[in-house]
Amino acid sequence: MQPFTIGGINKLPEAEKREMYSRYIPAELTEKFHLENVAKNHELLRFRFAEGSSDVEMMLYHRADFPDPILYAHLADSMNGQIFILLYILNDPASPRFDVDKMPDGSPTGFGIRKRNVEAERSAMNAGLAPGQIRRGLRSLRSAIRAFEDFMTYLKHDMYYIEPLYYHNAVIFERYGFSYQSGKKLMSQIHDGFAEGGILREQLDDSNPFRSSGAANSIRLRSWAIHDGILGEPFNKVTMYKRVGVSANISTTPGCEW
Repeated sequence: MQPFTIGGINKLPEAEKREMYSRYIPAELTEKFHLENVAKNHELLRFRFAEGSSDVEMMLYHRADFPDPILYAHLADSMNGQIFILLYILNDPASPRFDVDKMPDGSPTGFGIRKRNVEAERSAMNAGLAPGQIRRGLRSLRSAIRAFEDFMTYLKHDMYYIEPLYYHNAVIFERYGFSYQSGKKLMSQIHDGFAEGGILREQLDDSNPFRSSGAANSIRLRSWAIHDGILGEPFNKVTMYKRVGVSANISTTPGCEW
């Protein structure tokens, strides 16, 4: 029988696992970087998927000697067999790299969640990046979502879940049709907090580059301020879901530009 969970796929022989997981690689990506028979290319398409585990990490590279993948995805099963996207990253390899993912001594930061390389973050912010980005994105999320939903349909799922690491991620997912399982109230409270007279807006006092007075009307700069701790607590407790082929048409940031 065809598996319908990550744990089920991970029980398959490796060649079959690779073939199944390569189904959610966007065709736009393989065409752009001239990648052929990618499922069989062990140098460019790398996995961490142990038999018996209920998660998988995928790393797709455009060159075997390049330090960062053009696509990184970490998927896992929930307790009731739903599929969660724990992390999904698209990197433009032609763009400059910012070491927000590691400290000067090379130790990992968890993309700034566990530790912060403040100098690298400041440079990334000034270059137009959002928290957690080591490079500019590939601007191909729409085709990535389409490919992933085809994968979900193949596995006979009609919805899937994601936990955004940062505020701006949640806003982006809203704009691509996601809804909230939890956290919508928090998102609305954050938007109100950045409005005229709001408690978050009052904290944008130019005390450091991440809390610039002009950040209130920018999703990206709001996200940097939140990453810098303006909420008084980490940004978490937000879980979103998407029904395959359906847009929820939700916006918790009306009138706010990127």
